[in-house]
Amino acid sequence: MPEGDTVYLTARRLDAALAGHRLRRGELRHPRWATDDLAGMTVLGVRSVGKHLFTRFDTGISLHSHLRMDGSWHLYRPGDRWQRPAHQARAVLTTDDRLAVGFLLHDLELLPTGDEHRLVGHLGPDLLDPDWSDHSAAEALERLTRAPETEIGLALLDQRTVAGVGNLYKAEVCFLLGVSPWTPVGELPDPGKAIALARRLLLRNADRPQQSTTGELGRGREHWVYLRGGQRCRRCGTRIRTGEQGDGVYARSAYWCPRCQPGPVPNTLSPGSAAGPAGSADRQRGPGRRR
Repeated sequence: MPEGDTVYLTARRLDAALAGHRLRRGELRHPRWATDDLAGMTVLGVRSVGKHLFTRFDTGISLHSHLRMDGSWHLYRPGDRWQRPAHQARAVLTTDDRLAVGFLLHDLELLPTGDEHRLVGHLGPDLLDPDWSDHSAAEALERLTRAPETEIGLALLDQRTVAGVGNLYKAEVCFLLGVSPWTPVGELPDPGKAIALARRLLLRNADRPQQSTTGELGRGREHWVYLRGGQRCRRCGTRIRTGEQGDGVYARSAYWCPRCQPGPVPNTLSPGSAAGPAGSADRQRGPGRRR
């Protein structure tokens, strides 16, 4: 599933292309909304809340979408060839000079703009909220420490704690904290540092398609441990390990350096790298980039 900075960048690109423009075509290819025509409405703006997207219209309604594992929004010029099959399109928004197509959007809903909280009110503070404040940080810390027995890796992935962290940033934050992803939150010397690190990393990458946590953008140099199972740690040379964290549909691959990140480990380990989340490739080909 895409990280919060991917969704944030998608919102910015859609906003730049659509905000202030009247739709010549507004088609939703979804059983529930197939009869709703958005043509004639003016887009007021597009914003992200964690991993949720809201396109707001002058009629007082919003179009909510969520990328999930394989959804994406593409931007085209009129006459451009779509880079994904037309049967995968779930939303088509056309202005005089731009075309926004939402592909494989499993979550799609029209609702009054004033009711957006119904879909995101349960989320923790959005780490990329432009209005982030000391109050936001305090609320995030309170949510993080409510259940001190929860593993830090799982707590960071829980969008009810903070909104925007995915498996990439979970792995990298734990490495930079110097703790195993299975370390209970209550055993962290400074839980607030996890929030600050996650926000800093997301902000660092929010305005570009590349996601780097090392400060380098060269191919294969962007991350400390994420997707590097079996490779040497950049700090100490120990081989990065992988294991599964979470249960059932919530299970995710975890990556860590056993020397740089002491603490609990799972019973079953894998020395090789694991496949990354399906949405990770979309980062390189978001709105404004051809697929």
